Amino acid sequence: MRTHPAAATFEAGKGPARSVRRVAMCVAAFTLVAGSAVVPVRGASSEFSNPVARLFSRAELPLHQYRAYRRMHASSENTKYEAWLEAWTELRDGRFNYEIVAEKGSEAVRGRVLRAMLAREQEIVNNGDGDKGDLTSANYEFVEGGRDTDGTRVVNIKPKRSDVMLVDGRAVLDSGGDLLRVEGRLAKNPSFWTSLVNIVRRYARIGGVRVPVATETTAKVKFVGTAQLEVLYDYQSVNGRKVSVTEVSSTALSHNAAR
Repeated sequence: MRTHPAAATFEAGKGPARSVRRVAMCVAAFTLVAGSAVVPVRGASSEFSNPVARLFSRAELPLHQYRAYRRMHASSENTKYEAWLEAWTELRDGRFNYEIVAEKGSEAVRGRVLRAMLAREQEIVNNGDGDKGDLTSANYEFVEGGRDTDGTRVVNIKPKRSDVMLVDGRAVLDSGGDLLRVEGRLAKNPSFWTSLVNIVRRYARIGGVRVPVATETTAKVKFVGTAQLEVLYDYQSVNGRKVSVTEVSSTALSHNAAR
């Protein structure tokens, strides 16, 4: 197999290649944040005319506050670059803030991917752009997809525009219509540096509110290889209500069973 000249330079560790790697890692952070952000959710809309789309217009409690302990793990192909980060994250009054409490591994990955992702999420939420990725008729077309092999209901979701905040794929719901996960590819690659971004985002109901509990994202990044990210969310409070140990434990068990 022929080696791309830039890739050969990268492996040799020369100065220009380090710049290529830095750019690629920054792009990876921008890419991966699309799947990991927890944004405020407004009340359900009554605008849905498509009967399948009405599944997402149920009277849900909107998410307007949470405090959660977030565990993040990022690595590149063959774990050449790998790092972990843990942080307290909080949404309050429409503002997202975080406090990093532990981190280890590659300084490049910690600084240019994990910390950069939290900063990017803060920018998205605090600028009021979180609704650009919501499962609403403003962002998606919904088509019935039948039943999965485990009996869950599948709804195909098709983005109405090319946007890095949207996923082209499917939503999986339980028999009662509760959202279990969203999976697919980003509707738009963020830049030249990425060629394929796959996301699986898992949900659970905690404190009566539907929230993400885990995300797994992979991205093909030029000269870096396959970048992988896993994020776990342990909620302490949701909408001002403290979350019980039972709720957190049952959510963890459900997530492990689904994997």
